[in-house]
Amino acid sequence: MWQTRKLDGSDAALDEAAALLRSGALVAMPTETVYGLAGDACNDRAVAEIYAAKGRPSFNPLIAHVADLEMAGQLVELPPQARQLADAFWPGPLTLVLPLKAGAAVSGLVTAGLPTLAIRMPAHPLARALIARQGGPLAAPSANPSGRISPTLAEHVMTGLGGRIAAILDGGPCTVGLESTILAVDPDGTVRLLRPGSITAEDVRERTGITLSSGTDKGIEAPGQMLSHYAPKGTMRLEAKTPAPGETFLGFGPSGGDLNLSPSGDLTEAAANLFRAMHELDRMNAKAIAVAPIPDTGLGRAINDRLRRAAAPRD
Repeated sequence: MWQTRKLDGSDAALDEAAALLRSGALVAMPTETVYGLAGDACNDRAVAEIYAAKGRPSFNPLIAHVADLEMAGQLVELPPQARQLADAFWPGPLTLVLPLKAGAAVSGLVTAGLPTLAIRMPAHPLARALIARQGGPLAAPSANPSGRISPTLAEHVMTGLGGRIAAILDGGPCTVGLESTILAVDPDGTVRLLRPGSITAEDVRERTGITLSSGTDKGIEAPGQMLSHYAPKGTMRLEAKTPAPGETFLGFGPSGGDLNLSPSGDLTEAAANLFRAMHELDRMNAKAIAVAPIPDTGLGRAINDRLRRAAAPRD
């Protein structure tokens, strides 16, 4: 049992957090998407502690976070399409699933036994500073118990994982608020969308000329592909025009609601507020939740993906 400490973003705090990581301890760190539960990606025991702290199924792979492209190149093969995507979107909320390089030092627990590695260069300066100070890649899934709501504030991490991890590096609210878009780059050059996020298929086509293939028939290749995920404690009913008696209403646009993701109908604002609203629903002890329709275009596709997984039947 840890006395979980909250650290600020000072140089001294970064040094302390890096020392904890090098010792094999876990530190929650801010990224632009959500807070990540970071451990040394090359340390089997540290990665095992991530799975234990989250209660995460071992067949669900983790994302390795790197400070720069050079660090990425030590872990994975970087075909032309991957370099093109990295040049366009890194640092930023894009994860690439790429062939693991022979002899890469990353723990086999990070890949969950797969021949590929999910890898990302986060945009948050504290995250990249921590990775650089630690001296190697950090495995960092979202810093919440597995299947529950992803954290966008340090307080969310403390509520879910306090006592299970060594420290939380507080970088304030996450600006994007949704986990990264995940793309797989196949040996034949095909680029497949595994998980939607704030970087859309349209963004990829506009900035790189790459047209994404949709879906996957290869089982779980990356985080966030399990059917039930991101779930609040209450049950959720989607596409609700109005709430039924006893339901708490999560609105969007002019629909009103007990909570509203974006009264102006702005999808970027709704994405940033989504997990924060789910945490608030838990705080309100909402047992049954009705969710207003969200346009299924652009960023709305990623929001609806998270809502469908949150509403899915649970084991």
